[in-house]
Amino acid sequence: MGKINLSEKLSKFSDHWSPKVIAEMNDYQFKLVKIQGEFVWHNHDDTDEVFIVIEGQMFIEFDEETVELNQGEMYVVPKGVQHRPYAKTECKVMLVEPRGVVNTGENSGELTASNDVWI
Repeated sequence: MGKINLSEKLSKFSDHWSPKVIAEMNDYQFKLVKIQGEFVWHNHDDTDEVFIVIEGQMFIEFDEETVELNQGEMYVVPKGVQHRPYAKTECKVMLVEPRGVVNTGENSGELTASNDVWI
């Protein structure tokens, strides 16, 4: 596998809340996603979830607090913790998570993205 240019990969799609796989390491996938607006409340019972902001600003809402993330910052949501990401304007994010993780956890609906979509 050769080097991966994040900007070039991000230029290949425009849809929001639909993670795209750019690489794998062991059983983990590196995904890029563009987010804007509110996502659904959800959790992941079996895995932590990491958000790495590449460009823009996002928020992760929890029951008792909201975490603000800006370009160059990251946050790990522990497994089982209910959360809701959102962004007021478009934000570009990298996710690192085990292969097969459903983006909406157990709360499937219109924002549930197809898994294993590579760009």
